[in-house]
Amino acid sequence: MTSQWPRHALVGWALTLLGAGTAGSAGAAGAAGAGTAGEHAPTALLVFAAASLSDALEEVDRAFTARTGVHVNASYAASSLLAKQIQAGAPADAFFSADLAWVDYLEERGLLQRGSRREVLGNALVLIAPADSPLRLSITPGFDLTAALAAGRLAMADPDSVPAGQYARAALTKLGAWQGVSERLVRGENVRAALAYVARGEAPLGIVYRSDAQAERRVRVVGVFPEDTHPPIVYPLALTVRARAPAARFADFLTSETARQIFTRYGFAPLPTPRDGK
Repeated sequence: MTSQWPRHALVGWALTLLGAGTAGSAGAAGAAGAGTAGEHAPTALLVFAAASLSDALEEVDRAFTARTGVHVNASYAASSLLAKQIQAGAPADAFFSADLAWVDYLEERGLLQRGSRREVLGNALVLIAPADSPLRLSITPGFDLTAALAAGRLAMADPDSVPAGQYARAALTKLGAWQGVSERLVRGENVRAALAYVARGEAPLGIVYRSDAQAERRVRVVGVFPEDTHPPIVYPLALTVRARAPAARFADFLTSETARQIFTRYGFAPLPTPRDGK
């Protein structure tokens, strides 16, 4: 089940703490463990996840519930915003970020369980255009992105705080294109907002993850940014210090073969786990 936390006055916390649930989950009780008579069934797990994970993680959550009986509510936004919400006291059980830096941020503040962090997925960075755009452009050092924009603007997640935008800025800087477009951005609050600008035809070009482009039929991929132009795109998951026991089962499930197949189908690249022998 999906929910969206507002940017301020997160009054939903109180409802969660009172057992009403942040996403109105009817039947959110999960079979997280055998309880004694008279015990209340546990409420659904609350996972804070990067916006780019939304489609894939919804299916993974359903598969996890089918296998374990434990329900999951997911709240999607920019990793930076979610990390700040956890810092402010949001009752998340797990944080599934689109980069390492925001997990580091929470870990340094003692808000994550030690030893719970794992690197789950990789992704690629792509340049997109509306599906009916005739544009052809090779992403190489010195490529003329400014000319390709013509009179339009480049849609991307906010490069000052959102991982997708930071990866995009790094890539454009490495390729020598950042200076020409830095004042011609449409900044999205997360990568899905940037995707929507291009899908609606409000921007002629955008930079998103490969998985985002795959999820939206109204856009097409113009080109893929070389891996060596930006830091590795890694999605780590960690449990918060307030995580309930079933959260560990959820974390394990994310690296199961079932989950890996789902993530692959949505355009992600599952990373090797210790049991892979790598």
